[in-house]
Amino acid sequence: MLEAIRRAMAFLRQKQILHKLGVVISIAVIGIACYVLYHMLRGIDTNEVIEAIKSTEPRQIALAALFVAAGYFTLTFYDLFAVRAIGHAHVPYRINALAAFTSYSIGHNVGASVFTGGAVRYRIYSASGLNAIDVAKICFLAGLTFWLGNAAVLGLGIAYHPEAAANIDQLPPWLNRTLAFAIITALVAYVVWVWTQPRAVGRGPWTVTLPGGPLTLLQIAIGIIDLGFCALAMYVLVPDEPNLGFVVVAVIFVSATLLGFASHSPGGLGVFDAAMLVGLWQMDREDLLGGMLLFRLLYYIVPFVISVILLTFREVIVGARLKQLPQADSGPRAEPHHEAVYVRKRGDSGA
Repeated sequence: MLEAIRRAMAFLRQKQILHKLGVVISIAVIGIACYVLYHMLRGIDTNEVIEAIKSTEPRQIALAALFVAAGYFTLTFYDLFAVRAIGHAHVPYRINALAAFTSYSIGHNVGASVFTGGAVRYRIYSASGLNAIDVAKICFLAGLTFWLGNAAVLGLGIAYHPEAAANIDQLPPWLNRTLAFAIITALVAYVVWVWTQPRAVGRGPWTVTLPGGPLTLLQIAIGIIDLGFCALAMYVLVPDEPNLGFVVVAVIFVSATLLGFASHSPGGLGVFDAAMLVGLWQMDREDLLGGMLLFRLLYYIVPFVISVILLTFREVIVGARLKQLPQADSGPRAEPHHEAVYVRKRGDSGA
């Protein structure tokens, strides 16, 4: 059966069916979201939205910012875990943190995070001697952590409160709960599968050894904590009335985030917002929209600006070091070195 699945996937890749299907799904999601968003925002009073933002207590904004910072801190462990898993323990945590923070914050805002985030990661990790294949493996394992965490949060959340998902997918609660148990079962089956013996995916130099059972549980925990902090930030900013509870907001938030991710639009713009407005229909639209705008400022705009500043500062430092290199080398045959060679030679880690 596994061989049949492999042959089917190879055929789909060869004919680029998966790529074409992904494009169709993205366009469909964006189109539906734009239609829903247009109807949801009709009659919105802009002045009331601005007033809702102004009336938000500084304490709420500060608490939401703290949760966002905690979420991005947790994101750094995506890369730390992935880099250690592929056997590059020499890369220090500060490099993992820089690569994770900048790649995710830029990928979130620019869109197509697989490519934009991968490019940022390669620029940073290549200075520590990692090649393109290593970076591809890091992206794969970091993405695996993300999806395992999403599966756990959605599975447990929808199983506990299926009505929350019903607000978005319009399916009956019993069917949502059935799907939630199916997700949990698949997650447990995957953990058992990697626990029984070493598993690997890919071919040749692209082969990635999947983390074993205990490490997979660690992956799931990292993903859950990350999503939990992000959901808490949104929960703090949404209207207090009616109080739907954290689980409901978390399930709708994660569902909206995944829909935005599937659309490949920058920051899930339009798709995420439409899903949130539909899922939290009980709340005042102007107040909810004000909270969502504040969340975008804290989770997308501010980290993006910080990432650009950090990367610019890093490039200036690296450029200055490379200019000083010929003077540091002795002998008439000194030549400029590649950045990675320079880093290894000087014992630096590319910060």
